[in-house]
Amino acid sequence: QVQLIESGGGLVQDGGSLRLSCAASGITFNSNTMGWFRQAPGKQREFVAAINRDGGRTSYADSVKGRITISRDNAKNTVYLQMNSLKADDTAVYYCAASRLQYYIGRIVSDYDYWGQGTQVTVSS
Repeated sequence: QVQLIESGGGLVQDGGSLRLSCAASGITFNSNTMGWFRQAPGKQREFVAAINRDGGRTSYADSVKGRITISRDNAKNTVYLQMNSLKADDTAVYYCAASRLQYYIGRIVSDYDYWGQGTQVTVSS
């Protein structure tokens, strides 16, 4: 019933760009904070970025701030992650997530209620 489907991953050169998309269904999209996390093999899932319900506030991990931009289009039930100046350390599976938290933008895995299956991003050096 609830589906978050990521797309847009792939292989890029060091310094390249990608835009990830996450299409949501089965939830009231504009009632959810949307976030992006990433997980490299053998590593913990880590926060990347999040955006509040109406898109007016965002939050970024320090490691990506200035290179990555999160946005959302509530009319399309879609959240995006624009990634520029990609580095090898950005290589990971990127996951879309939805949070029902009301008063702040969550930055940890347990703040989120629904998850997509992920899309692979590989940056070659």
